[in-house]
Amino acid sequence: MSNEGRIYRVAGPVVTAVGISPRMYDVVYVGKERLMGEVIKIVGDKSIIQVYEDTSGVKPGEPVTNTSRPLVVELGPGLLHSVYDGIQRPLVALREKMGDFILRGVTAPGLDRKKKWEFNPVVKSGDVVTSGQVLGTVMEGTMLHKILVPVDLSGKVEEIKTGSFTVEETIAVIDGKKITMMQKWPVRVPRPVKEKHQPDVPLITGMRILDTMFPLAKGGASAIPGGFGTGKTVTQQQLAKWSDAEIVVYIGCGERGNEMTEVLTEFPALEDPKTGNPLMNRTVLIANTSNMPVAAREASVYTGMTIAEYFRDMGYNVALMADSTSRWAEAMREISSRLEEMPGEEGYPAYLAGRLSEFYERACRAKTLCDGEGSISVIGAVSPPGGDISEPVSQNTLRIVRVFWALDTKLRERRHFPAINWLTSYTLYDKQLRNWYIENVGEGFPVLREWAMQTLQKESELQEIVQLVGSDALPDSQKITLEVSKMIREIFLQQNAYDPVDTYCPIPRQFMMLKLIKKFSDLAQKALSAGATVEKIVGIPARQRFIRSKYEETIDNELVAIDADFDDQFKNIGA
Repeated sequence: MSNEGRIYRVAGPVVTAVGISPRMYDVVYVGKERLMGEVIKIVGDKSIIQVYEDTSGVKPGEPVTNTSRPLVVELGPGLLHSVYDGIQRPLVALREKMGDFILRGVTAPGLDRKKKWEFNPVVKSGDVVTSGQVLGTVMEGTMLHKILVPVDLSGKVEEIKTGSFTVEETIAVIDGKKITMMQKWPVRVPRPVKEKHQPDVPLITGMRILDTMFPLAKGGASAIPGGFGTGKTVTQQQLAKWSDAEIVVYIGCGERGNEMTEVLTEFPALEDPKTGNPLMNRTVLIANTSNMPVAAREASVYTGMTIAEYFRDMGYNVALMADSTSRWAEAMREISSRLEEMPGEEGYPAYLAGRLSEFYERACRAKTLCDGEGSISVIGAVSPPGGDISEPVSQNTLRIVRVFWALDTKLRERRHFPAINWLTSYTLYDKQLRNWYIENVGEGFPVLREWAMQTLQKESELQEIVQLVGSDALPDSQKITLEVSKMIREIFLQQNAYDPVDTYCPIPRQFMMLKLIKKFSDLAQKALSAGATVEKIVGIPARQRFIRSKYEETIDNELVAIDADFDDQFKNIGA
């Protein structure tokens, strides 16, 4: 196998080389500056390479070196709190080397080679271990980082050490093979698990519209498409901060530089409500802005997913945010056009759906090789041009994911946040999660959810009549329906991410709030039958108290008091 060749042709980020005999997806170094690239096509004696860096000035005849290994990520202590580019180069380390602008051909290892970590073994010499089993632990900030036996290795522990080591130093010897705290794994190969579980446990987010109306299961995949300013980033930050996932992997894939800067400055400033420490202590950020080379953008989602799988294998629940998969698809489209492939719809490659499936299907809740249980829940933001979700990326994503949170520009204009449209959003996990909600929240929770959705649907139908003939033409019972749906929208669905109380709503509180709205509806219809006027019903003081209560620090006590107030005040407004 020849490892040295030369450049035959250059077309933007796509370089054709001759004289090497690589395998598909081998990493190669291109040109005198040794720019990193990956073999994506082999035609006869020609190897087509996508280069992860700017190819300006590269010319035919320059050398090409084949490494004979695929693109891999380094996995081990030091991943958390890191900011990487699409091919796991640590941006902080690169900045120290050359300032704010990254020069071509410069690289740095993904994990710090000098830092020592305190390793505590959980097995001893003479023990027989299997692939994926826990060898020992390292404290990485507040997180317990488990050092696992490499996936392809089983055997007898001949030696195991205790103490401080770098990621390259030997901590154990298994069947004559030296083991370090660092593993390397090819990004395009999913890490194995023992078995995959049914997605029947919800990812609790603290956002009422998501937890109650459109829940995402742990190990599931969701899409959150929306136009500019509809709140994709704030929603993802809320999910990162409040969801009951222990690890967050945030992939900024081809976003504008100012948006990525916002994430990079805001995430370290966010406080982890579970520990009081910075949220970055359990977060890995992958920053790949729109002015970076497109090939690295294509690699960034695989890099992020592999890191997420590594933490899943330790038994953690991981939330992976991909913002946005549209930019990733655009990178595929550009590479495809350079390869002169037959274009599909809107110029995207014919394999667009396959690549999207490949990515989202790596989300799962599973029994790990170390007999723990871990999950990866994927929240993929989609940025359709002009907010039009009929375009190929949105449509192919919707065929794959089972949760659709539709951000709405009209709701944003009305200052209704989160701007998720309850009429066009959906979840396909509701049946699988039904038993969990009955057992852990309350017997009547699924029925209450159905009632709320039906009420909102009725409001939509009544609004069409109101626009034609005015609300005065409606019968009183339908006027009450409009008032109840208004309560669902304004008290329950609207949520202030910046209010210290309203930013997070536990599931039992969500259940209580919805029960109170249903109680108001039932008592209102009863009072109406007894001769009370709509004005009297709507004007009861307890209703106004309910509207204000979600911002009160004593909200749970307030809800109990409002429950009693409803009973008392409705007794006094009868006929």
